[in-house]
Amino acid sequence: MKYFKAPGNHGRPLLTHADRVLVTVIYLRQVCPQKVLAALLGTNAVTIGEAIRETRALMDEQKITLDQTTHYFSQAQDLHDWLDHGAVTSQMHIFQALTHPQLTGMPRRDFHALAERLAIPYQALLEQRRHHRRGGDRRPGTRRGVFPQKITDIDRILATVLAQRHLCNQQTLADLFGVSRGTIRNAVDDVLPLLKLEGHLPEPATRHFTTAADVLAFVTGASVDKTPS
Repeated sequence: MKYFKAPGNHGRPLLTHADRVLVTVIYLRQVCPQKVLAALLGTNAVTIGEAIRETRALMDEQKITLDQTTHYFSQAQDLHDWLDHGAVTSQMHIFQALTHPQLTGMPRRDFHALAERLAIPYQALLEQRRHHRRGGDRRPGTRRGVFPQKITDIDRILATVLAQRHLCNQQTLADLFGVSRGTIRNAVDDVLPLLKLEGHLPEPATRHFTTAADVLAFVTGASVDKTPS
């Protein structure tokens, strides 16, 4: 197996071919950002970024697509703790809470099936928008679909489902997901048309929450119910 060597690194090997594929797959699945990958591998974000750009270009040529994970790790230690001890992050707790059937209006398995169906058209929508902004096709090897946000695509779908049911306002959703209101607004603007095309028109929720704490307190109380998951 050949190693890639970075100029100015005295010929020391940085990433093998397998390493480059691995970090690209992990990054594109939205498991963690580049800074976490750099910390885990003891290298720098520039090396990781180059590996991802080059490997992704090859994956695009082969039309290789990847499913996205529901687990997002913003810190290297969180990923270590999860792998070594099964430790659950606060983001996992929030996702589990917000997919409660009494919030989404559907069993968890149905929500995940819905998110899986929307994943491809959602990515196609984003690429169409980027194509319009670029004024043409993306040049091989350039970055595409980089996710600087703190939430994944499945989080955006979840936020839109909750907004569609009028459970709470967008600021409360932003507080729950730990992002700005603008991030939630953009997610709803993107995903809502796809939900309508999917024919997903749920009944409005019978209860409205004014704060993130109210939502989480409700889920804590509702978790004792024997609601299908």
